[in-house]
Amino acid sequence: MEAISGVFKTRSRGENAVNEVLKAGIPADRITLLTPGAVDQLNKEIQSVPTDTTEQPGMGTAIGALAGGGVGFAGGSLLMALVPGLGPITALGLLGAAVLGAAGATIGATAGNKMENSITEGLPEDEIFVYEDALRQGRTVVIVLADDNQSASLIRELLTMQGAESIDAAREQWWIGLRSAEESHYANSGKSFAEDEEYFRRGFEAALHARTRCMEFDQVSAAMTVALEDVQREYPGKDVEAAFTRGYERGREYYQRLCDQGKKAA
Repeated sequence: MEAISGVFKTRSRGENAVNEVLKAGIPADRITLLTPGAVDQLNKEIQSVPTDTTEQPGMGTAIGALAGGGVGFAGGSLLMALVPGLGPITALGLLGAAVLGAAGATIGATAGNKMENSITEGLPEDEIFVYEDALRQGRTVVIVLADDNQSASLIRELLTMQGAESIDAAREQWWIGLRSAEESHYANSGKSFAEDEEYFRRGFEAALHARTRCMEFDQVSAAMTVALEDVQREYPGKDVEAAFTRGYERGREYYQRLCDQGKKAA
């Protein structure tokens, strides 16, 4: 199972992409749309969107397709959760419960019981922070799980046709927004950021992995060591440990700041 993701500047673009993927025959339980905002606000908008087939595709059509087949809103196809450091996020589609849960939100048992391992096994937990950053910028994220390479290629094409930015491009934009401040901070160590940036960044991103970022340092030290060893194997003979470890520490500080900001805004 492979997760194909697209970041959209507007929610309507994301909705259109969901409709195109559904029309291509991708099962609804393999699709989710994440958008900033509370579910009660979204529900009001849904009520005013026609679902007649002669109308342009929109949230009404997408809701109808994803909530069909006996899976009502109460069953977890449409839910809202408060994500630490981010605020209210609405998820359309059963996969949304897994994404929001991995992002640190508390998901109700009803939604959780609808999930199966076969649906969530391809969820890239190491990319959750990129989705969060896109949502923080007011963008909409569509994630689709593909069974094979052929399906993956089709889904990428459909998302791109609707104006999706790739998750790799979104990741680069996220780092560009942080790079200047991190470079200035790293300069205080007396080392070259230009030479160590890749190792530092890998450590920074490793600290944001959804599975470990909310834990105390002694709880994540083993995971950090494993991630460091992966980088060391990738760059044999390079002195990567100091830069990676500093990046990891800065990544944890970065996530804590986001959480603190979210608490103040609540």
